[in-house]
Amino acid sequence: MAQETILVVDDEPTNLMVLSDLLRPTYGVRVAKDGEAALRAVATPPRPDLVLLDVMMPGMDGHEVLRRLRQDEATSDLPVLFLTALVDVEHEERGLEAGAVDYLTKPIRPAIVRARVRMQLDVKRARDMLRDNNAFLEEEVRRRVEEIALTEFAGIRALAHLAETRDLDTGVHILRTQRFVEELARRLQDHPRFAHALTQATVDLMVRAAPLHDIGKVGIPDSILLKPGSLTPEEWTVMQCHTTLGADALARAEHDVGKPVPFLPMARTIARSHHERWDGSGYPDGLAGDDIPVPARLMAVADVFDALISKRVYKDAMSIDQARAIIVEGRGTHFDPDVVTAFEAAFDAFAAIAAKASAGEP
Repeated sequence: MAQETILVVDDEPTNLMVLSDLLRPTYGVRVAKDGEAALRAVATPPRPDLVLLDVMMPGMDGHEVLRRLRQDEATSDLPVLFLTALVDVEHEERGLEAGAVDYLTKPIRPAIVRARVRMQLDVKRARDMLRDNNAFLEEEVRRRVEEIALTEFAGIRALAHLAETRDLDTGVHILRTQRFVEELARRLQDHPRFAHALTQATVDLMVRAAPLHDIGKVGIPDSILLKPGSLTPEEWTVMQCHTTLGADALARAEHDVGKPVPFLPMARTIARSHHERWDGSGYPDGLAGDDIPVPARLMAVADVFDALISKRVYKDAMSIDQARAIIVEGRGTHFDPDVVTAFEAAFDAFAAIAAKASAGEP
């Protein structure tokens, strides 16, 4: 272990010599003859592990030196033992309240000085070890949380891409709808109707869960999912089942995990309800108005807009202006009116997101 360093501060040369001779066999000793020199000394290597500080000095006294040490983040926890010839209780209380760890009275008694110094250095070593251990544990927790988040992200993306490849999508739909939802949520966070439902934590969950909105398409037969023409009523009924298939799969995942995973209920809600309509004519539950979960209302606008501007086996892509007109036309029938208002305000951002994602940009 490296030798510990003690800074002795006293305006009397004799006291400096006596304390130096007493401590030097065991510790590295530095000396300062006044307060200004003491402050310079603690800022230059080797930095002291402990300060023996005379209280009564001309110019800057020990109390002022201690006050400045405690104000500086670099020395705020540096242990300071006051050296004083004063034995007044109020004087001692003042120093201890200001942050001195102990008092040594003059004339000094070698055995007591050595014992008090050793005790305070033991305390400092223990505190430093605890701090270092805490820093290590915090870093380990941060690393593991990041690792878990990355694993979750990869799993979500893998499942989402699996669903999207069933209808020959390139995966752009996943990226665009996720960012559309985030843009809508950000613009609605301060809205009186949405503020309670769109806390930052909820928005983060929503953005993470959005890619799984069509996970249920994995269970739809290719003959329906990839059909280039219009679906028959019977086929359309099967196609609508992708909402409940996805929600049920996510519910089973929740059950299998056995512990709360906040993003799974969010993903289940979005998967089940993103095809509900404001006027109650949607599916699978025929929910209307505010009975439709907020995340599903945002996903509905994001999903329909992206579907309109995307080429599919059964249709060509629309221009973003045509798609915008259809979203606006659906205000109050297909979509929550206030979500459409947020969409209109965010339209330039939507257009930029669409362009970037289509170009393969992150």
